[in-house]
Amino acid sequence: MDDLKVIDIYNNSNEKKKKDYWKNVDTKLEIKHSYEKNNVDDHWINLMEENVRYIDNILRNPNRFIVNDEEVVKIELARRITVDSIKHLSKNTNFIQEIEEDTGDVKPSKILNINKEESLNTYENRFIYSLIRNMRTYIDMRKRKIDLAFKDRNDKLVHYEGQTRVGKENITVNMMLKSSLADDMGEGSLEGRLERLEMRIMDLMNTDVYKTIDKLRVSLVTSPIKKTNVILKNNNFQHAVKLWNFLQAEMEDKSSISKGEETLSDAETLKELMDETFALNYFILNTIEDKEAQEVKDLKQEVIINNLIQKLIVTNEKLTKKELNDIINEKFQLVKDQTLAGEKEIRKLLLLAINDYGKTINTLKLRRGRKNAKKKKQ
Repeated sequence: MDDLKVIDIYNNSNEKKKKDYWKNVDTKLEIKHSYEKNNVDDHWINLMEENVRYIDNILRNPNRFIVNDEEVVKIELARRITVDSIKHLSKNTNFIQEIEEDTGDVKPSKILNINKEESLNTYENRFIYSLIRNMRTYIDMRKRKIDLAFKDRNDKLVHYEGQTRVGKENITVNMMLKSSLADDMGEGSLEGRLERLEMRIMDLMNTDVYKTIDKLRVSLVTSPIKKTNVILKNNNFQHAVKLWNFLQAEMEDKSSISKGEETLSDAETLKELMDETFALNYFILNTIEDKEAQEVKDLKQEVIINNLIQKLIVTNEKLTKKELNDIINEKFQLVKDQTLAGEKEIRKLLLLAINDYGKTINTLKLRRGRKNAKKKKQ
């Protein structure tokens, strides 16, 4: 594309034809542009896309605390005797069954059993659980307000017509070009982004932490969010709080649909480009005649040469190729010399004629001057 042959065609075209073309060219250009665009308020989508990874980090390393499950059970069912169990027995002597007098051993009938378990039911985890639920609800609400079936449209229509005259040849052009661009449904589209975002939220809801909190049927966290040490100091929780505050405050949908249509007539720069294109098309078409004329010329030369060679061979059947070449070269040089000599002679005669004509004019001027001088004396 760097070396366009069409430019060579124009540059090598007849200069007179090019001058005639540009002298007589008269064209018109009209461009129509219409569009419809869905200006979607996607700030909330951007914010969720940016912060969902921080929520994922929290769920991968959830906050835990130890729960002591205390229960008084029969001594046979006790799993573990701790210091707290002995302290509890000393305060509740009614659970002592007997004391060995010789050894002083105490045999209780019941004792405090303490089971220590890790629990995910922390305020921080309930906050993240509530945030994910809010994200899911917020997406559903916004999707109901967005016209996902609406597709952006961008149409262009170019109408170009013109005429010119080159010699006796009349050239006209009438061209219409239409371009339509519809919004794609790829990954970058609004629908594609929402689909990916919903899949990521579904992944969060399938984590063990979320499922565990969901089974506990805990109450959802509400604003204002408690400023616990973890929430204040952990970077992941800080992003989660930022998203929480946005979802609580931004409920209004700011999406809108814009439409427009404009018509440009004879836009100077575009019209010049179209005029040049018109010229190129004409001179490309004109090469057909040039090619045909050259082919006819070549054919005539070939016929003449064939006839000459045939006559030479008929007059001398023993003529070799070398002898034929020698004859042609000799005659070629002779004809060339005669032609050049003839041209020189013609030039010489023409110069003599011009000189004689000049002398005649000068003689007439002198005679006329003498006559005028005599008249003045009289």
